[in-house]
Amino acid sequence: MPAAEALRPEDPERLGPYRLVGRLGDGGQGVVYLGEAEGGGPVAVKLLRTGLGNDPEARARFLRELETAKRVAQFCTAAVLDADVAGDRPYIVSEFVDGPSLHRVVTGDGPREGGALQRLAVGTATALVAIHRVGVVHRDFKPHNVLLGPDGPRVIDFGVARAAGGVTITTGGVIGTPAYMAPSSSRASGPDRPPTCSRGPRRWCSPRAAGRRSGTTRCPP
Repeated sequence: MPAAEALRPEDPERLGPYRLVGRLGDGGQGVVYLGEAEGGGPVAVKLLRTGLGNDPEARARFLRELETAKRVAQFCTAAVLDADVAGDRPYIVSEFVDGPSLHRVVTGDGPREGGALQRLAVGTATALVAIHRVGVVHRDFKPHNVLLGPDGPRVIDFGVARAAGGVTITTGGVIGTPAYMAPSSSRASGPDRPPTCSRGPRRWCSPRAAGRRSGTTRCPP
């Protein structure tokens, strides 16, 4: 079984037919666990955070995240395998991608260069094309949300995505991680206005980007 953080005392040991064996990560919306399916294979299980299950808006966002992820081509994301969004503890079960996040790799090993950077750029750009082709704008595309699987990069976490054309999948203010947002995202603009610049993995992972201050959202000239 792949490595994961130990479960905490407040974590459930099972969700439906899935045994939870560790934590893979957490965020504002929920916690992602490493689970074990009945057949014994690893899966990723995202549980809506305690306290949000009774919030109709949070539950609706969680359901929209599920529907959005199911629309995206399986080659470029972690495929949705199962879900229970009607119970007291809504959860989504996805394919487990056996690989670290791009953030962890760059933090630990330094920026990508040469062919490794080019392969990463091609893989993530191809994934974004596939995501946009089904009418979805990710809105939180950053190294933390790119998993480097054995068969190539996968883009994950559609919790703050929106439909192309301005139909918001989540609500409220400016959405995204400031250090990775295009400048236009923080300015008042029409819903169909695209970001003015976003250089994706080349900006995140190249030696030039590594020398820049981590909190900046300014694009290089």
